[in-house]
Amino acid sequence: MKGMILAAGEGRRLRPLTNNKPKALVEIKGVSLLEILIKKFIQFEITDIVINTCYLANQIEEFLTKHKNFGINIQLSKEDVLLDTGGGIKQAGKLLGQEEDILVHNVDIISNIDFNKLSDFHQASNGIASLAVSHRQGSRYFLFNEQKHLCGWTNVSTKEEKISKSDGIQHKIAFSGIQIISPKLFQYMPSEKVFSLVDLYLHVCKYEKIMAYEHNASDWYDVGKIQDIEFIKQNVTF
Repeated sequence: MKGMILAAGEGRRLRPLTNNKPKALVEIKGVSLLEILIKKFIQFEITDIVINTCYLANQIEEFLTKHKNFGINIQLSKEDVLLDTGGGIKQAGKLLGQEEDILVHNVDIISNIDFNKLSDFHQASNGIASLAVSHRQGSRYFLFNEQKHLCGWTNVSTKEEKISKSDGIQHKIAFSGIQIISPKLFQYMPSEKVFSLVDLYLHVCKYEKIMAYEHNASDWYDVGKIQDIEFIKQNVTF
């Protein structure tokens, strides 16, 4: 299995920390988010990784050079403009290849999710993608049926709802920014360069199984705001 780290964003919610550095290099207890995640990938023997970059991309390149790519194969997919999550994966496809499943992980997520268990679930489900999800409070949720197949998406704050298939929706679960995708997903990607991975999933689930992999919400942290960093400093060991 290969890995991809989504690290192109500007990290606007983390300003002023990201005024002069990319979100991926924001530190917690003196360790950058990117280093935390790379070391977790290595822990699970994922040693072939692509990282997409855009905002202050040269700093990420310099960081990896300084650390000699942590002794593994790391390639950068450089975006001239932000391509969104789906577009970023599409561009990185030529580096990722079409032979192995890909673990895709947001750089600003810290979790104790067992990648091996997620991979086993993905293999057993025979779906095109397996999305890590958990029951926690938020505004945006994926919608799944009783078999935990993706059926739609909703934003409870704006009341927006996108239903891909009316298939006995039973579960409203928050996405955790971690997923395994099969290479077949590239066949469904649109011709556009910029598009959301969520929108892609909502299209593809009409034809393929996209599965919910439920994990414990207490094992997951979104490093989206400065107060999140302070909480993690006090409560999380990594």
